[in-house]
Amino acid sequence: MAATSGVSSPVVSGTTPLPASSPTSTAAATNSLASQQIAGNFQSFLLLLTTQLQNQNPLDPLDTNQFTQQLVEFAGVQQQLNTNDSLATLVSLQQTTQSTQALGFVGKTAVVNGSTAQLTNGAATWELSIPTASTVNISIASSTGQTVFTGSYAVHAGNNQPFMWNGEGSDGTQWPAGNYTMTATAKDASNNNVAISTQIQGVVSSVDLTQSPPLLTIGGQTYTVNQIQSIVD
Repeated sequence: MAATSGVSSPVVSGTTPLPASSPTSTAAATNSLASQQIAGNFQSFLLLLTTQLQNQNPLDPLDTNQFTQQLVEFAGVQQQLNTNDSLATLVSLQQTTQSTQALGFVGKTAVVNGSTAQLTNGAATWELSIPTASTVNISIASSTGQTVFTGSYAVHAGNNQPFMWNGEGSDGTQWPAGNYTMTATAKDASNNNVAISTQIQGVVSSVDLTQSPPLLTIGGQTYTVNQIQSIVD
């Protein structure tokens, strides 16, 4: 790949990427409301059933089949209550597992799908996955949308090819620390468009456990655990 001022040439990395809802309080409130509604219907059913038995006509008692059907409904409502309790327990366990898993990522360097990287200490890094040999056009924009760097490179096919930018603009201006977004387009030797995916790499600095699923903070951006492609030692 031809080198351009301010940028180190991408190289193929040996790392292989791994395959890639609602707040907890809202879910708990929903489950509680559903339980209350079912419980209310259950109590109403018992009241109607006992009142019916107390006031049935001795000369024309309740039909046996109807009574059996009502008992089946009674059992069904009770089973629904038990099922809801079990589901609430499973949801709670799943949320605990998600939180434990998310906490384990703090301090680790993660690779996630994304195009916005943080420029710190004069360096910002993206990783490109390129399915076939291509000519790649790179454009980097600041957080305000201003294009600060452009470049064109001949690259080989490969996943996780790092692209490092030292913060120097196309006009030689040194840009300050902050978030910068890359746009990458490519064409092959036949001038056909080539789809390129971009990833960013950064240290997981914190986890927000008040959200479900928990949110990981990487380079000032938030991601869920299932967005992590790989962990880098």
